[in-house]
Amino acid sequence: MIEFVNLVTQPDFLVVVLAAICTLATILTFALPMLARDRVNQRMRVMAVERDTLRSERLAQMAVAERNGGGRLRQAPKGYIQQIVDALDLKSKLDSDELRMKLKTAGYRGEGPVLTYMVFRVFIPPVIFVVALLWLFFVSDLEWPPMIKVLASLAAAFVGFYLPNVFVQNIATKRKTSIEQAFPDSLDMLLICVQSGMSVEAAFGKVAREITVQSVELAEELSLTTAELSYLPERRSAYENLAKRTGLEGVKSVCTALVQAERYGTPVGQALRVMAKENRDIRMSKAEQKAAALPPKLTVPMILFFLPVLFIAILSPAIITTMGWP
Repeated sequence: MIEFVNLVTQPDFLVVVLAAICTLATILTFALPMLARDRVNQRMRVMAVERDTLRSERLAQMAVAERNGGGRLRQAPKGYIQQIVDALDLKSKLDSDELRMKLKTAGYRGEGPVLTYMVFRVFIPPVIFVVALLWLFFVSDLEWPPMIKVLASLAAAFVGFYLPNVFVQNIATKRKTSIEQAFPDSLDMLLICVQSGMSVEAAFGKVAREITVQSVELAEELSLTTAELSYLPERRSAYENLAKRTGLEGVKSVCTALVQAERYGTPVGQALRVMAKENRDIRMSKAEQKAAALPPKLTVPMILFFLPVLFIAILSPAIITTMGWP
């Protein structure tokens, strides 16, 4: 034991040991980076594969929904409609970005709905004019002068020119109402998914599947956003497209917050939490406004229906007693 201690404490032995340690450390310094796997590139490859998988899944789901009639996705224009549009050159006269955005807001996407809208916009007025003319001259008993009947038919044709516009606007309003009612709940679910560690694409897909029971329209928009997040080069474009398609201020503010969080690197969960609270407050304030507007609206029904019955119930005994009825 004493000999071992003496050997270890000798300067020559210590120099050899320190030199060996230094040599081993130098070798490890140069060799470990070469032996270590490139985890960053490997993780990026995994994320790329995951994004492609999500994209294919969402596109497949949208294709199935289109075949089953569950969503109004891109529809190929029918042959005769395309021929009519080409023959009358309606695209150069009626097509515009505003028209396409209006149809997207109503849930009609692709070239087919645009061409159908143009054809109806052109052919409905003459059809209504002819029908109104035949009804006024041969069916109705109105003793109007012939010129008045022709003018009335022209007025009906003028109204018919705006009927497709009114129809699309009505569908868009109903769609906006459905999305607006379900959007705060979808934000809460999106916040939960993001805070649990899910990516933004997976969170949008999960919320789209869960919100279907409450609002099919919102589920359709979120599914389309999920697909766009998977294959568009910038997430900002997907968020902006969602805001344009819905046309709601609440959705626009949320998309703006997501774009800013993506640009400046702020936590997405924090932005979603603030926007979810704001949208719930907006929905509550609108409900309070509707409740506050009920008393003026109930005034006329109460006067017409409740007060006469009340007067009859109060005055009937006095009238019976005065008239001397048994």
